[in-house]
Amino acid sequence: MPLDNSIEFLPLNIAILTVSDTRTVENDTSGQILVDRLTKAGHNLAARAIVRDEKEELSAQLSTWIRDEAIQVIISTGGTGLTGRDITPEVFHSLYDKEIEGFGEMFRLTSYKVIGTSTVQSRATGGVANGTYMFALPGSNGACKDGWDNILGEQLDIRFRPCNFAEMMPRLLEQ
Repeated sequence: MPLDNSIEFLPLNIAILTVSDTRTVENDTSGQILVDRLTKAGHNLAARAIVRDEKEELSAQLSTWIRDEAIQVIISTGGTGLTGRDITPEVFHSLYDKEIEGFGEMFRLTSYKVIGTSTVQSRATGGVANGTYMFALPGSNGACKDGWDNILGEQLDIRFRPCNFAEMMPRLLEQ
């Protein structure tokens, strides 16, 4: 789909969260991929953090960012698999006001083209909480590239047509 260059680009304030028991800022390649892509696109890195695969820690960090009016989008990487420690989707779902079911569906469709049926193991998810977009991507570098390059990069660009997440932001808290 094309960009409408008659519309002025609107930089969004995006927070990047890595969910991992082992990653540090120095070796967080998937988080860095997202940071690099969002800044290259012209968006602002509003915050970055790494939290362990612990429900309370993840929920606390997400809740803090959801309440922060300066953060418009949260993108996480990690914790979306099937192991006992993978709790990211459960925590995200507990915070959503609305789930964006199509995000997970589109992510798995995109991923299928790259990794085939292994994509069924992904529990990537997206939603809205307190007017903040939230997207949970798997922790692999490839998944972060695919999620940004094939979905989020376009949907977070207000110029993308025929519609996008960015243009809906002012209406997310309507009653």
